Amino acid sequence: MRESILTIPVNEIFEPKEGCPVCRMRDMLEKRTTEYIMGAAMMEPDVRIETNRLGFCKTHFDQMLKQKNRLSLALMLQTRLETVKNEVFSKPSLFENRQKRVKSLAKNNSTCFVCSKVDWAMERLMVTVFDLYKNSKEFRELFKAQEYICMPHCEMLCNLSVDELDKRTAADFRDDVIELGRREVEILYKDVSHFCSMFDYRNNGENADWGNSRDAVERSVAFLTARKPG
Repeated sequence: MRESILTIPVNEIFEPKEGCPVCRMRDMLEKRTTEYIMGAAMMEPDVRIETNRLGFCKTHFDQMLKQKNRLSLALMLQTRLETVKNEVFSKPSLFENRQKRVKSLAKNNSTCFVCSKVDWAMERLMVTVFDLYKNSKEFRELFKAQEYICMPHCEMLCNLSVDELDKRTAADFRDDVIELGRREVEILYKDVSHFCSMFDYRNNGENADWGNSRDAVERSVAFLTARKPG
């Protein structure tokens, strides 16, 4: 299958074969989006309207806080808080519908500008992933050669395959996805078990062999949640 403007970014994401490729895809999109809104786009009226309306989730607040430009974040927070103040926490009128305020509170707690942009881009990249899997033997081999696919993205890919692929190809795809998850969970179980055993006094000492277990807890959290701890 010839590479195109659609297939090149997907192939580039899958090439490293390190960790979960869907996590890498999401991380790349999140990085680009947060850098975009923390830069000059922060002052673009259409962007500010959307960030004021949607706000941000904790995950993406954390990512923006790690960047150096805190003033950009503070300016976005200023107008976002104004929106929340007016929509959710304004003084109630005499004939106010209380349920409407509760719904407004729920809406403002459940939206995120970065999530909306990442989800939009992920949907389009996933279409290309399934198209490549269906039509390119090379990509199938590249897919199967991944280090692993985390548990949340195993579920996501298996569910999407029902609509994106024919029954036979979808079955092969799901087998490949589950195999990538199975291989990793066996490795993690072994490493976490070894990590636990190293706290037995009989395994302590100068020559204690921790093997690959020192970061087993962090790797397990990443596999189970699709997010690296910390």
